[in-house]
Amino acid sequence: MPVEETETEVILTLPNDPNTKVTILKYGATIISWENKGDEKLWLSKAAKLDGSKPVRGGVPLVFPCFGKCNDESNPAYKLPQHGFARNSTWEFLGQTTESPVTIQFGLGPEQVDQDLYKLWNDGLYDFTLILSITLGEDHLKTNIEVENTGDKDFKFNWLFHTYFKIPDITDIIVNNFTDAKCYDQLIGETYEEKAPMISFTEEFDRIYKGIDTQKTFQMIELGKVLMNVQRENLPDSVVWNPWIKKSEGLADFEPKDGYMNMLCIEPGHVAEFKNLKSGEKWSGAQILSTGGEIKVQTNIY
Repeated sequence: MPVEETETEVILTLPNDPNTKVTILKYGATIISWENKGDEKLWLSKAAKLDGSKPVRGGVPLVFPCFGKCNDESNPAYKLPQHGFARNSTWEFLGQTTESPVTIQFGLGPEQVDQDLYKLWNDGLYDFTLILSITLGEDHLKTNIEVENTGDKDFKFNWLFHTYFKIPDITDIIVNNFTDAKCYDQLIGETYEEKAPMISFTEEFDRIYKGIDTQKTFQMIELGKVLMNVQRENLPDSVVWNPWIKKSEGLADFEPKDGYMNMLCIEPGHVAEFKNLKSGEKWSGAQILSTGGEIKVQTNIY
């Protein structure tokens, strides 16, 4: 069987390759492992809480309805904790939807959210349905989110796939196709255009890249070899993050403390501004992760 369900997890295995599988924690619908031909592609902290006591540090946490901490007092998301409530709610497993490619779905509505937490979002007056579809291929993993406004009030939201990639050595990694993108550097609080032909990492890194053409593929490259391709559907923004030394030391659930050497977050989303969803409307977005291939230069690096 390609789909195995336990009390806390769902494991999706490629029918023709038992060494290619993805493990999803029902808490947060968080992907905590993606093994491709036996090779783990996602970074998971050794101190990550997998018991539902707090959001998972690592894998692919889901961010909704706000990214970070909303600082606008007029925004209904202002009272919510950082990154909202999708990543710390237990989602309903809806089952397998297709056999080829093998796809499963999870759902989240107000009834699955802690009610004290939910009431922090406009007094709990919004009604919504989230449907997460996860598709596993031989060399790719697709996660698609559908947000539906099932209530009578319009609402605004952010969405983000907070993907932690496992890498051999951060100092050997470059990421391409961000050149000329507008970015907000969260470490210095300034907005500017990215002029580096390739992004490299020698210190803490925390930038929100805004409004990037979704035809562009972000590639994580190690010493001339493509480790990962990140493609997007209807997700115009992306966060790139590595906590480096000092930040890692301050995160209680980040282990080992030198784990920053072996992880990098590239996080497709809709976070530079809030998306307004009218009553009865639907919105969807997806990330497609694939391994290997040729280096593609889709920006002017000269």
